[in-house]
Amino acid sequence: MIRKLLRWTGGILAGIFLVIIALGLVWYRADIPVKELERTYFTLESTYIQVGDSKVHVRQRGSGPTLFLIHGSFASLHTWNGWESELMKSYKTISMDLPGHGLTGPNASKTYSTDDYEKLVMALADILHVDTFYVAGNSMGGDVAWKIALRHPHRVKKLILVDAAGFSRLLTDSAGSKKEPVPFIFKMLRSEILGKALTGITPRFLVEMNMKQVYGDPTRIASADIDRFYDLLLREGNRQATLERLRMPVQDRSDSIPFIQVPTLILWGEKDRWIPVEHAYQFAKAIESSRLKVFPEAGHVPMEEIPGESVQEVFSFLNQ
Repeated sequence: MIRKLLRWTGGILAGIFLVIIALGLVWYRADIPVKELERTYFTLESTYIQVGDSKVHVRQRGSGPTLFLIHGSFASLHTWNGWESELMKSYKTISMDLPGHGLTGPNASKTYSTDDYEKLVMALADILHVDTFYVAGNSMGGDVAWKIALRHPHRVKKLILVDAAGFSRLLTDSAGSKKEPVPFIFKMLRSEILGKALTGITPRFLVEMNMKQVYGDPTRIASADIDRFYDLLLREGNRQATLERLRMPVQDRSDSIPFIQVPTLILWGEKDRWIPVEHAYQFAKAIESSRLKVFPEAGHVPMEEIPGESVQEVFSFLNQ
C-alpha cells in the first residue's frame, strides 16, 4: 500500500515537473538584439546620446520652450506619443528611454535608482544646452521629475506629476494604517525564484495582464501597444536590469516633497490600481503651489489612456 502511494505520488510529481519544463520551453523568450528593435522603434526624431556610461535613446520633437517627459517603470519614451503629437506644436518635447528600459538598455554601472535617473536627466539637459525647462513624469518618472524640481528649482519652470511615485505605500486612514497591495508583477520580480525565471521565461499574456491592470478601461489598450511593451522588455539586458532595479534598496524621501516650490500640476486617474488616488491628495497637500485634476475613468497612465483630455490640462497649466 505504501509502495503504491509512493509510486503514485512520484508519478504526480514527475508529471508536474514535466509540465513545468514544457511550459518553460513554450514561454521561453531569448533577448532581442537592439539592432532588430531599432527597425520598428527608432524613429526619424530618435538619436542616441552618450550620458556617462549609458547610450541613451532620446527623441526630440517640435520647437519652442523645452518640456522633458520622463516615463515610468517598465515603460519607454513611447508612453508619451499621444501628448507629444499635440505638445510639439507649441513646445519642444524631449523624451528618453531611461537606463534599463526601451532601446537604451542596461548600463555597466547598474545605476537604476530614481536618484540616478535624476542625475542622468540633468546631465542630458546640460549636453543639449537646455538651461531652463518644464518637466513631466509618470509613476517612477514622476518621482524623478519632482526630485529634479526640488534640487534644481532655478532650472525648472513648472512641474507636472502624472500618477507619480514618491510617497510611502503605507497610508493612514481614519481607522488606522492600511497596507496597500503591491502590483503582481512587482511581487513576481522581487521573488528570488520567480524573478530569475522571468529573465528568460516571459509569456506575452503576463505583459498583457500587467497593461490591463494600469488602464482604467482595459478595452482602450491597442494590440500594437502590448507588442511594443513586450518587444522592448525583451530588449537584450532589460529583463535582468529590471530585476536588479526592483531589488535595489529604496530610500523614502517623501518628507522633502513639501519643499518643492515650483508651480505644479498633479494629474491622476481615479481608477489607478498601482498608486491609488489617495496619493494625489497627499501631493496636493504637500506642495503649496499645486493644483490637482483627477480623471474619474482613467487608471495609472492617463497620458496613454486619455491623451486628448489629459494633454488639454497640460496646455492650460503651461499657458497660464
